[in-house]
Amino acid sequence: MAKKQRKKNAPTKVWKFYEAGSELKRSGRFCPKCGAGVFMAKHRDRVTCGRCGYTEFLKSTS
Repeated sequence: MAKKQRKKNAPTKVWKFYEAGSELKRSGRFCPKCGAGVFMAKHRDRVTCGRCGYTEFLKSTS
């Protein structure tokens, strides 16, 4: 049998959650349930934790 070719995964872009300067500063929000170190994903109408599923809905401006 022929071996299956695996897809190469895209590299993670964790560096986009930090701001460089004289010191590193974390620019993203942390999950209040999981604690420091777990960033929340920004969506159009909400922020969500990918680890525990905690969601905060943003106020609509409409």
